[in-house]
Order: sequence, then structure tokens, then C-alpha cells
Amino acid sequence: MEIKKDILWRVYLCFLGIVVLSLFVVGKALYIQQVQGTYWKSLSDSLHLEYRALDADRGTIYSEDGSMLSTSIPFFDIHIDFLADGLREKDGKRFKENIDSLSIGLSTLFKDQPAAVYKKQLQSAYRKRDRYFLLKKKISFEQYQALRKLPLVRQGRNKSGFIIEDMEKRLTPFGLLANRTIGLSRSYVDGNRQVVTQNVGLEKTYDSLLKGVSGKRLVRRISGGAFVPVEGSEIEPENGKDIVTTLDVNMQDIAQTALMRMMIDNEALEGCAIVMEVATGKIKAIANLGLMPDGSYFENDNYALKTSEPGSTIKLVTLMSVLEDKYATISDLVNIENGTWMLKGRRIQDAERSPKSVMTIKECFEHSSNVAMAKLAYNYYNNNPAKFYQHYKTLGLTSRTGIDLNEEFRPTVKDPKRKDWHLQTLPSMGFGYEVMLSPLQLLTVYNAVANDGRLMKPYLVNDIERDGNILRKYEPQVINENICTRETLRQLQECLRAVCIDGTAKSVFKDAVYAVAGKTGTAKVNDGKFKYNDGVYQSSFVGYFPADKPVFSCIVVIKNKPHAVRHFGGAVAAPVFREIADKLYAERKDDQPGYLAEKAVDSNYYKWSGNTGDAKNIMKEMKVSFQDSSYSDLWSYMYNNNYTPALNALAIADNIVPDLKGMGLKDAIYLLENMNLKVQAKGSGRIMNQSPAAGATFNKGQTITLELN
Repeated sequence: MEIKKDILWRVYLCFLGIVVLSLFVVGKALYIQQVQGTYWKSLSDSLHLEYRALDADRGTIYSEDGSMLSTSIPFFDIHIDFLADGLREKDGKRFKENIDSLSIGLSTLFKDQPAAVYKKQLQSAYRKRDRYFLLKKKISFEQYQALRKLPLVRQGRNKSGFIIEDMEKRLTPFGLLANRTIGLSRSYVDGNRQVVTQNVGLEKTYDSLLKGVSGKRLVRRISGGAFVPVEGSEIEPENGKDIVTTLDVNMQDIAQTALMRMMIDNEALEGCAIVMEVATGKIKAIANLGLMPDGSYFENDNYALKTSEPGSTIKLVTLMSVLEDKYATISDLVNIENGTWMLKGRRIQDAERSPKSVMTIKECFEHSSNVAMAKLAYNYYNNNPAKFYQHYKTLGLTSRTGIDLNEEFRPTVKDPKRKDWHLQTLPSMGFGYEVMLSPLQLLTVYNAVANDGRLMKPYLVNDIERDGNILRKYEPQVINENICTRETLRQLQECLRAVCIDGTAKSVFKDAVYAVAGKTGTAKVNDGKFKYNDGVYQSSFVGYFPADKPVFSCIVVIKNKPHAVRHFGGAVAAPVFREIADKLYAERKDDQPGYLAEKAVDSNYYKWSGNTGDAKNIMKEMKVSFQDSSYSDLWSYMYNNNYTPALNALAIADNIVPDLKGMGLKDAIYLLENMNLKVQAKGSGRIMNQSPAAGATFNKGQTITLELN
């Protein structure tokens, strides 16, 4: 009995313990559910739901004529949720009814695999109940539009299970044109898994306006660690604003093509060309090219904003200072010591031999005498260098221009109060050394001379827009209404014209049909990578045109390879300026009466022969006016009649050999075979010589020999 009681007591004790434990578990469960339920539900949701940024569409950058310079194109990732209610209801009836037509549509659209393969993939994912099946990555907007029309997809997300995730890619439609100025917009994930955007150019300056305001999207975590967007939970982003620049695509192409041609021809290291509208300060073109390791050229840096010792182009500032302070006039004489001047043990030498030892200041400027400009700076400002420095401040050369690009370099112009100011600083500054300026800063000064003394702030953006509505408009801004007196300005303009008529740029502009004013520059490079004795020269030319009624100012700066044979500004930079100016003149001459100087008699010669109808159609398509004296004959020839194409009838007579010079082989064979002549041709191109000669008689079946060039 005692044993039985002992066993029962233990059983009752265990039972009681189980009851107490059960009551505790039930009580705890009720407590968690009723009291802590909200907390644990929110914690669960935080593990499975999260908000992710929804990027806004980045704004577009336009040229002044409305061409897109930088824009964003959308692309899409396509996923399928095979547990969507619409696909699973009625034992997957909707999916089974549409699988064949959907597979055929996908195969037709993407053309990457047969419909049977698509069907097999979709059926496999359906059986596996895949909640985030990746169908396609990075499809184009056109493909996305076509996809939405396919069977099943067009029934909507709930019924089809199709999940569309949209993204964007930044594109510059014109490629290399103004690429560095427009800038880049690139995103990458850093070591902390944060998305970092790295911009340059206008993309950087106006990033806050272009990128807009991001939205939010709620996503749900599913098996496999993937996240699926929760439909209807998006907070829509605010798209970025559009930027309309001052750039002209055609002018940019002209500047870049001309610069590229010289860079390749002279195997140069880097260079830039800027075209500015004189009256407003608008930058119409800004080309930058640098030599890449593979020998090609690319817009790898904005050289237009980088500072360097300018060389002789700074002589305009020296000349303006002397004239403005009434120390001299351009007719005063300077002894240039046969091109070599010793100043306190330092030799200052002219780069090119001047025609005589004593010249007027105007002649010294047009022949770019280093000795003359060093003497003017030293003789007149050695006792008061602060006065010389003040002229640099007046011209805005002691600070940045303030253009809409954050990477603009600060100029270096020595203040006489600085510790590194020494005896040779003034004469060196007089002809372009011991001062660091960017091409853009120099251009603003020459532009002011062209603009009757009004110094304009250069700018790149016309206005900010949204959906075609102007939110902010930028107007031309005057920095200094008068950089000098009218008399000083007149003398400066006269000297700049003389450079292109009788000076260092004479050979480049001697046959120009419009007037040019400007200055050549050649400077030894000392930039850290190269020293003065490494034989690297920077060639430059800056000026404006037409000189009597300026419309555009332009600067070209090219850093040449070491020991380049051609390195003077007049031989390297000035021809680029001339090519740009010629093409801009040709485009504007019909719209600008009296725009340029009177034309010289045209000495060019050409002669083309062929079918009259073809010639007329070509001229009409090209919208070129011509003189027509063809009298509706089948064959004619075209020649130059003082800048105007003229069309005349080609004499064709029985038994007389016609004049075939300038005719293409196809037309010649057609004409001669109809005259019962046999043809023997040598070479390619157009006909240069013929035998028998034009005007000779011939017999039917005779062979005529044609030489083509």
C-alpha cells in the first residue's frame, strides 16, 4: 500500500505540474496576442516589408535650337509572380489558356529562342510557384510597349502576375560633341552598398534641378531573399527639370571638327576651342580634346577652364594698360634692340625676327615683340606695379568668370604685395609669363574689346524648364560697362586688325573675304609634367570676326607634342580659328546684309560635265542658286562664274568628238556609245584627258581613250 500511495503521489504531482505549465503557456500566448500583438506584427512587417527609393526621371539638357544633348532613356526588368491570384484561380485556367499564345508572342518580340522553350520555362516556373521569376532584363521602351500588348500581359498585373520594374540610362545623342561641358551622370554602389552619383560639367552644376525628387516604393521580401513591389504603395517621384543651354549643335560640330583636324595633323597633346557670342557672352561652342593612351582623342577634361601661362595673347592687356594710363600711343617708337634685351642679367628675346630694330608700338604688337612688351611693362610700371595689377582686376582676370561649371580654375595673377614678386615679374607678365589664365578668361577680355568695351559674363544656360514652361530665364550679365576709354579701345581694335593684315597671322587671313581681328600666342609650357626646356609649346589664337561688326569671338589653344616642328600660334591655332570663322561666315552671310567685307574676285576654277537634268536636280536639292544657260539640252557643263555656278549647254554634233573633260565615266560611256564610238578608260574619277581631242572628226566604231583622275 505504501508503494501504491508513493506512486500515486508522484503521478498527481506530475499532472499538477503539467496543468500549471499548460496554464502558463496559454496565458503567455494570450498576453502576446492581446497585449504585445501590435508590437510583434510591426516587427514581422519590418523584416518582410521595406521602403525603397523610387528615382525620378532625370531632366533633359537641350541645345539652344532644341536638340537633346543629354537625356535619360528608360529600360525595364520583367518578372512574373506565379502565385498571383489571377494565375491560380480555377486551377490555373487563365494561365493554361494563354500559355501558347504568350510564348509565341515572346519569341516573336525578342527573337532569342523558340516559342517552345519559352513555354517550357513558364510552365516550370508555374509548377515551382516562383514568386519572382525573371523573364527579361533591361528591355527597351519600344519592347516594353509591345510586351504590354501580348496575351495575358494585357490583362493587368493581378491577373497576369507580370511585374514591371523601370530604370533609366543617361545618353548623349551627339556623342563626343561638348561631352565634357555637358557632363556625365554616372551612378555606382560604393563599399558601404550606398548608391553614389558622380557628375561633371552641367550635369554636376545643375544636378539638384535635373535629378528631381525621389519617391518611395514599398517592397515585400519573399523566399530566396528577393523583394517584390507591393502594388498601390508607391509615392510618385517629382521628375527633374530640363536645362536649355546656349550651345549650338552645328557650331559645336564645326569647332570640334576643326580642332580635331589640327590635333591629329600635329599630333598634339591637348587643345580647346571656344566660340562666344559677342553681344551677350553666350557660349555657342566649347570643344575640348585630349590625347588618349591608344592615340585617339577624347573630351577627357575641360581644358577651356584650366589655367596656364598664356604667352603673347596677354600682350593685349599690357598694351591696354599703357594706352589707358596715357603713357604712350600706338604710334610711339620702341627700340627692340634687334630682338634681344638684357635686363639685370636676364635675356629677353623675340621668338621671331622683326623687320626692323625700331618700330612703333603698333608694329611691335602686330609682330608680337616680347622685348617691346617687356620694356613697356617694366619702364612704365616698375615704380608702381600695383597700377599694372589693377588693370588685371578691371578686366576680371584676378577671379573666376563665374560660368555655370564648377570645375573652373582660379587664375593666378601676382599681386605686388606677394612675397614671390621680384624684379623680373613685371617684364615677364608683359609678354605672357608668371601669370596663369584659362582660355575662357582670356576670351572674355577679347570679347569685351569686340563689344565696344563692355565686359560680359560668359554663360552656358538660357533657361530652366518643366514640361515646356520656363521656370527661370538667364539674361546676359554685364561685369564692366567700360573696360577702358573710347580712344584706348579704338587703338586696341586697330592693333588687333593689323595682326591679321600685316603681322603674325597675315598668311592665315590674307585671302579672307571678311575682316578678322586677333592675336597669336606661343608659350613654352611649364606645368609640372613638362619643364621649359622640354620643348613643349602652347599655341594660341584669340580674336573676333568680322572686325568691323563683330558677331562672334573665338579662342583656340593647343598644347603640342615635345619638339613639334609646327608650334607657333600663327601656324597651329590660327588655321583652326580660320576654319571655324569661314564656316560660320558661310552660314550667316545670307542673313546678315553687310556682314563682312566686300568679296574679292573669285579665282577658283572648276568644270563638271554631265546630264543637264541631273545637274539641275542636284542644285535644287542643295538649294544652291545657279545661272542656267543650258537651253534644255540633254548634256551640259558647269563652271564657276565669280562665286556662282553657271550651267551651259555642251555642244554635241554628228562626227565631232565632244568635250568630255569633267564628266563621269558612266555619263561618258552612255553619250559615246549612242554616237557609235567604242570606249577605253584608264583610271577612276572624272575625265581629265581624251583622245581624239574635243572637236576632232571620227568614224563610226572608232575607239576613244579616256583618262580619269
